[in-house]
Amino acid sequence: MKELKPWLALAVCLLAAVIAVLGRNAAADAPPVPAPAWASGQGSGRTALPGDAEVPLAWMPPGSGVSPIPSEQIFPPQTIPLRFNHKKHVKGLSLSCKVCHTAAYTSTSATDRLLPRPTETCDNCHDVDHADPSHVRAGKDANGQCSFCHVGAAAGEDGRVARLVMPPPNLRFAHAKHLARNIQCAQCHGQVAELELATRDQLPRMAGCLTCHAMSGAAQGDAKGTCTTCHLAQPDGRVQTTYDTGTLEPPRWLHAAAHDADWIERHKTVAADDSTFCGTCHTAKDCTDCHDGKVRPRKVHPNDWLSMHPQAARTDSPRCSSCHAEQTFCADCHRRVGVARDSPSGNRPTGRRFHLPPAEWTLAPRGPNHHAWEAMRNLNACVSCHTERDCVTCHATKGLSGGQGVDPHPAGFTDKCGQALQKNPRPCYVCHQSSDPSLRMCR
Repeated sequence: MKELKPWLALAVCLLAAVIAVLGRNAAADAPPVPAPAWASGQGSGRTALPGDAEVPLAWMPPGSGVSPIPSEQIFPPQTIPLRFNHKKHVKGLSLSCKVCHTAAYTSTSATDRLLPRPTETCDNCHDVDHADPSHVRAGKDANGQCSFCHVGAAAGEDGRVARLVMPPPNLRFAHAKHLARNIQCAQCHGQVAELELATRDQLPRMAGCLTCHAMSGAAQGDAKGTCTTCHLAQPDGRVQTTYDTGTLEPPRWLHAAAHDADWIERHKTVAADDSTFCGTCHTAKDCTDCHDGKVRPRKVHPNDWLSMHPQAARTDSPRCSSCHAEQTFCADCHRRVGVARDSPSGNRPTGRRFHLPPAEWTLAPRGPNHHAWEAMRNLNACVSCHTERDCVTCHATKGLSGGQGVDPHPAGFTDKCGQALQKNPRPCYVCHQSSDPSLRMCR
């Protein structure tokens, strides 16, 4: 190749310089591309607060002090590839929660989808058309571009936005019932109006729920405190504890029942204090599988239990029956030692009885140790030895049913006997026949 002549090389250099200058001038004259609002220094809308600052505890859902993060078993992990500023919409634009979350106000199930409907909410203010979700039409304004709200909007080859993953909670909950009782959004979700992006951290905590659901008496109202009021239940009525995200276990603050490192040492105290609480998740088999004499000793009672067990059995028979069968284990032992009414006379030690003397136990007037009060306190303890036949020996209608006619009803019972008969007539028919005049008075 021949070398360029000096004058031709100079001409090429001058032409390149002119093109470069013209290009810079053209770029300077072109209108600038507007930057999206989320990049204006007001925060990215990708976290609860700008710069991912820590949210003050006062703005978090009630109960966050003892439960900093929501349960993954109740609220499975989410993926929210969005930019959003709740504070801008609520405080800056004066929009209420109902504008975007309209469905929450009529929702009766925790599985209802309560997210905003783009065609009914977003499209009213943003220059975008979501009429066809598979072909969303972006407008000319910056706030109508997909990337204005969606992170990674053009990441897919098909142009689809990144998928939002928000699994339904494993919970029973009706937003409509709570809102009807003037329980507003912040009472469960915290101060969302102060935040930008709302995440799983703004979901309710059980400790906050129990401020209403753990009340007693008339203050409780319809906010029942049983576990299955909110938690999913198995067919046998126990709480469902196994989920794809792990096993649901009680927290430490709930009756000190956390199944953590020292649970083996602590569980005997927790179970002794309230075995019914343990029974919401466990069966007696869970206890016997461990206390079978192989893994753990069968002995679960203290050394002086033989002398103490009558008081415990009278006050909490259901806890005893979780391991012992009343009609076999209890009755057989009582017959052997002679304290059962049907035990052989030769087994009965002189002067030893199971019940108090007749003057306190059976005869009038009724005192605090009378058998009527014991039966009302814990009927299960009575039926571990007695059958209905024992009761009707005295309390059945005299003559008609072969009893002694001893009235088992308290004073003023006639005024409310109709309610008792309607609720459960079977106990009435133990003593009364259908033609009994006393029974007709209650119909």
